[in-house]
Amino acid sequence: MPHAFHVSEPGEVLLERVGRWLADPVREVTVSGPEAGPYALADGPDGALWFTLVHQGAIGRRGADGRVTVHPVGPGPTVLAQGPDGALWFTEYRSHRIGRITVDGEVTSFAPPTADGGPFGIAAGPDGAMWFTLSGADRIGRITMDGEITEYPSPGAFPSALTAGPDGALWFTLNQANAIGRITTDGQTTAYPLPTPSAAPVGITAGPDGALWFTEIGAGQIGRITVDGTVTEYPLPDRQARPHALTTGPDGAVWFTEWGGNRIGRIDTDGRITGYDLPRPACEPHGIVQHRGALWCALETGSLARIAVHVE
Repeated sequence: MPHAFHVSEPGEVLLERVGRWLADPVREVTVSGPEAGPYALADGPDGALWFTLVHQGAIGRRGADGRVTVHPVGPGPTVLAQGPDGALWFTEYRSHRIGRITVDGEVTSFAPPTADGGPFGIAAGPDGAMWFTLSGADRIGRITMDGEITEYPSPGAFPSALTAGPDGALWFTLNQANAIGRITTDGQTTAYPLPTPSAAPVGITAGPDGALWFTEIGAGQIGRITVDGTVTEYPLPDRQARPHALTTGPDGAVWFTEWGGNRIGRIDTDGRITGYDLPRPACEPHGIVQHRGALWCALETGSLARIAVHVE
């Protein structure tokens, strides 16, 4: 480049483009074709970002260098989570199985006792096992690292996402029962009804404030429940946004996807809500996870969106 090119007219154009790029907090990274169906993500034990490709029947891995590897696993891998054994565990909604994949791509799967149960949510429990929901059978499952499965009746209909709570129990959404459920590691369950009718809760995560936060896809709200069962609801500016998945961000706020609003939302612990538009129309954002200091979400367009987070 010529000396002092940055003060030339082409240099000024370049710097303006760089400035716009830095100012925009959302970046899109292509990882598959749009027909593959990226859905859920997990921060892997190997420092990579892992994600499910529902329609392709595969699990993807994006390394720190940006290289993407795809591992075929079988029909309908849906939600995945890091296990205590250094592998990723995932639900296979279409084949009604629980899957496990090592960081080098070795795949194993296990069939729950209840046939056609529709496994959906999965999370590591405080007891060294993985816990999962059987949405179609209204049951909660537990699987040990050697594949032994125990099932417990759900306290309501269509258990969906679940997460480990700060109280040593597992918490989950009861989508069709309009409630939040809790199960202890010995199988004792409780259900907490939501104030808003037809709220249809879906996603749930442990918040930064010792409470559980969840999405109400039917009501267009974000909910918060304390471990003693007190519920607070926060309406979104767009009540048709269909909030779906959520996670705690590196900035101490809760971040969520707006499936119907084509946005990524942020809510702080005081209930203040901010939204960020996605790069193009009809992205249909699904899962979201914190990874390497940023937020990443899966887009139906065959991409992952990276949201830069400012941490004060």
